[in-house]
Amino acid sequence: MLNERKGGNGLSSFDISRTPPLSVQDGRSSRPLPPGESAPPPQEPAQPVIRVRGLRKSYGAKQVLKGIDLEAYPGQIIGYIGPNGAGKSTTQKLMLGLEQGYDGYIEVLGHDISDGSSEYKARIGYVPETAEIYDMLTAREYLAFSGQLYGLPREAAERKAERLLALFGLEEMVDRRIDAFSKGMRQKVMLSAAVLHDPDVLFLDEPLSGLDAGSVAVVKEILARLAARGKAIFYSSHIMDVVEKISSRIVLLHDGKVAADGSFAELQARSEGGSLERIFTRMTGFHEQEAIAERFCGTVAMTPEQLAEEASGENERP
Repeated sequence: MLNERKGGNGLSSFDISRTPPLSVQDGRSSRPLPPGESAPPPQEPAQPVIRVRGLRKSYGAKQVLKGIDLEAYPGQIIGYIGPNGAGKSTTQKLMLGLEQGYDGYIEVLGHDISDGSSEYKARIGYVPETAEIYDMLTAREYLAFSGQLYGLPREAAERKAERLLALFGLEEMVDRRIDAFSKGMRQKVMLSAAVLHDPDVLFLDEPLSGLDAGSVAVVKEILARLAARGKAIFYSSHIMDVVEKISSRIVLLHDGKVAADGSFAELQARSEGGSLERIFTRMTGFHEQEAIAERFCGTVAMTPEQLAEEASGENERP
C-alpha cells in the first residue's frame, strides 16, 4: 500500500515504509497454487530492524533533521539519498549511537538506543564515508582486531579475514601495513571489517568510494546476496545509477525531511518517469545544472584578454 503525504517543503511524497515487501511480510508467493494444494497459514509480519519516529537534530541554530519517520525490514536494501547537507550521514550516525543530542525515537533491532546500551551494536556493521583506520597495522591484524571487538575468536577472525581479502583480490596484501594501501584497497578492508562478524544490519555511507568498476560490480552482487539472506542494508550514496539498480526502497531526504519513500518504480510513477538522477532533480527542485555547466565552461574558455576587459568594465561602473 502506498501512502501519499505532503512534506513541509510542499512536495508530495509517498511512504511504503510501514508495509514491508510481500516476501518479508508474510512469506507467501503471489503465484497461483497448484490444483488441490491449500494455502499455507499466514505467518507473523516481520518486525522492523530499524524504526525512526520524529527524528530531529540541530547543530547550534541550524536544524539538520526536521522530523524523520522511517522503518527498515529484514531483506531490504534502502538507498538513502539527498543533496549535500541534507542530513544523510547525520541520520546514520544517530542510529549508530555515534552522535547524541537528538529529539525523537530511534529503535535498532528492537532496542531503544536512547538508554546508552551498546549491546545492539554487536549485530550491526558500518562503513563510514571517511574511514579512520589504524594504518600502522597489517590488513590481517586490523581485521582480526575488528573481529575480536565483535566477539570472534582471533584465529577465526584471521581465517575469515584472509579469505575475504583474497576474494577482493588482496591475497598478496594481507600481511602488508595498511599505510601502503590505495584508497580502493582501504575501502575493501573497511567493507570486510563491516561484515566479518555476520551482522544483521549494515550501515554503508558511500561504500563504493575509490573502487574500480570490477570491484563495484562485486560489491553490488555481495549486497544483493546479503539482502537475500535477510540482512537489512541502509545505504547512502551519491551514485544514482547504483542506488537505482540495487535498492529495494529509495528514501529521498530533502531539507531535513523525507520527500519520497518507495521503490524505484514507484518513484518513477510519481514523478513522470526517468532515471533516478532526473527524479532527484525534480523532487529537490534543482534545475540549474545546465545553466551552471554552461557558465562554468564559458569561464574555463576565457582568455587573459577577455578577463582583463571584463575586470576593466567592472572597475568603470559607478
